Parts: sequence; structure tokens; C-alpha cells
Amino acid sequence: MKRLIKQLSGIAVALVAAVGSLVAQAQEPMLVEKQSFSLPEYTTHGGEHIKDVRVGWEAYGKLNAAKDNVILVTHFFSGNSHAAGRYAPDDPQPGYWDSIIGPGKAIDTDKYYVISVDSLVNAYPHLPSVITTGPATINPDTGQPYGLDFPVVTIRDFVNVQKALLESLGISRLHAVIGASMGSLQAIEWAATYPDWVDRMVSVIGTAAMDAWTIAGLEAWAQAIKLDPNWNNGNYYDSEAPLDGVTMAQALITHSAMHPDIFNQTAPAQQTLPPEGLKSVTNTLPATQWLYGSSRQRAPLADANHILYLVRANQLFVAGHQQTLTEGLKNIQAETLFLPASNDLLLMPYMAEAAVSELRQLGKETELEMIDGPWGHLDGIYSIQQKAEKIRQFLQ
Repeated sequence: MKRLIKQLSGIAVALVAAVGSLVAQAQEPMLVEKQSFSLPEYTTHGGEHIKDVRVGWEAYGKLNAAKDNVILVTHFFSGNSHAAGRYAPDDPQPGYWDSIIGPGKAIDTDKYYVISVDSLVNAYPHLPSVITTGPATINPDTGQPYGLDFPVVTIRDFVNVQKALLESLGISRLHAVIGASMGSLQAIEWAATYPDWVDRMVSVIGTAAMDAWTIAGLEAWAQAIKLDPNWNNGNYYDSEAPLDGVTMAQALITHSAMHPDIFNQTAPAQQTLPPEGLKSVTNTLPATQWLYGSSRQRAPLADANHILYLVRANQLFVAGHQQTLTEGLKNIQAETLFLPASNDLLLMPYMAEAAVSELRQLGKETELEMIDGPWGHLDGIYSIQQKAEKIRQFLQ
């Protein structure tokens, strides 16, 4: 009996130590680093050529010997490849989906090798953590920034550069591809264009094609920049940048992405007849000062032309890049999961529902579940933990 008690005591101590170790691991941030991938030349979907293409990328977890445990995470319009983890132990801001990517999480880096890639023409090329080729890049043929000489690029081009990176690592199949917003466009483009690569596709706050309403809404972002005199038809790299236009574009993006419920909770409350507002129509009100003031602070990190190119890539999107959506979706072999946000006013739920309907008519296996929350479009980022278990099960 004493021996048994001693054995049980030893087991208990070991269990406590193991639990303590797991807790310590859970508290330690997953550290990541930005890496760079280069192509000597890239031919766009439109047939144009770009020399010396570079994009940044990050990876979490370990690539197995068979190289078949890969999950690609594709990022949203104003995002980049920093999907999870931190760059340093004291980094205050983890990657945007840190709640679902990591050891033991829904996208389990103990099982999967997770990769995310900075898009071409990334909106924020002046962020130190972003590596991207685009209009602000020096054209090797002229020694000057490309400006509007940079070719128009599409969501297909983002996917093709990702594919080149994966192939350079010896990867030829994806366990899954998952992305939010613009990332969802890339995810379904992967499944439609390279069906032999993709086993599972998750579209978060997404769509399979842009409709007229959304294309027109996106154009407002572009017009805000084009109306800034400093934009100068894209030729501003040797002069003052069009920060007023960028500020307006970013404010419109934020306003579109937030539901009124959360906007009204976050922005300063409106006073009855605010004194400054009564003095002059040129004076700003508290809510607008909050929105445009925060946008102005971020503006120097963005590039006006890059935003314009991203807008156009989104406006042109139809999954598969065929003449019709039906034609574009017919080759999909992957199991698909759509997670629209019920309060989304940017890529509204009817868009994901239309994609699911089209896939089902084609006899494809697909699921749809709503994300509920107060954030609107941003629920795809801030409320994604709500669907963690669904994502975990789908990946299995």
C-alpha cells in the first residue's frame, strides 16, 4: 500500500509538473520572423512582366517530411502576412488571428505548417514588417518608382506568387487555405484555379465574386485618392504624398468595415448642438475627428497607388477568373466552408450565400455558418474565436 501511495504521489507530482509546463507554454508568445521571397521575373494574369518581385512571408509550426500538413492563410485588404505570434517577447501586438493560430488552437501549429504571405501591392509598404513589390517599388529599367507604369494585378496574381513560394519550399498540396475578406477571395481563387492543390477552403467574411454594388462602393475608396491634387496621376514620389486622399480612403474603409453598433460605442458621443459645429462648417465634430484623426496617423505608412491597385484587384474579382461565376467554380474539388458575418455591411452575407448556392447547384460539398457579433465586417477578425471549434473540426 505504501508503495502504491508513493507511486500515485509520484504520478500526481508529474501531472502537476506537466500541467505547469503546458501553462507556461501557453503564456509564452509564439515568436515569428518575417522572411523574404523573390522571383527574378513574374508574368501577370494580364500578360505583363514584372522584374525582381519580392514579397514577405511568415510560417508557424513545422513542415512534416511528406510536406502535406500545410495551411495557407491569406490576408485581408489592409493586412499583411502577420497572422499570428509576435516578433519579440515584448511585442504588444500579436498577429491578427493569434486567437486561432498556434499550439493547440483551432489552426494547430503542433499539427500544421501554417504559411502567410504579404500580397503584391500591399496597402502598407512603409510598414517595417511588410515586404511587397508594387507601384512604390523602384523599376529596375528606369531607376525610378513604377507609379502607374506598374501593371494591373489581380487576385489570381496574388495566388500565383504564393504558389511560386510554396513550390520553392517543395510543397505541392495544401491541407487547407483560409482567409478573411480579401483573403477569402484568394482562398476561393486557389480552390477554383488549382483544384489539385486544395483539399479544404475556408472563406471568412467573403464572396466568390464582386457585384455592382460592392464595386461601386470600392470605387469611393479610389476616388478619395484620385481627387487629392498631390496624387498627380500617380506621380508623387519626388514630391508631397497625397496624404489627404489616403486619409479619406482609410476613413471610408474603416467606416465601411464597422457596424453602427460598435462605431457608436467606440467613437465619441455626439453632443447636442456642439459649440464648434455651430461656429463653422469647416470645424470637425467629435465623431469625425476620431475617425479621420486616427486615419491621418496611419496614412504615412500606406501608399496611395498601392491602395488604388488593391481596389482594382478586388473590383475585378470573379472566382476562377472566367467569364461567369459558374464557369469559375466548376473545377473546385475542395470541401468548402463559408463563415460570413451576420452584421457585415461591406461584404454582406448574401454574397457568401450566393456562392454556397452556386456551389450546391454544381454538386459541390459546402457548408455555411454565420459569425454573430457587433463589429460588422470586422467580426471576421475580432469574433473569429466564436468559430474556432468549427474550424478545428473542418480541418480534421
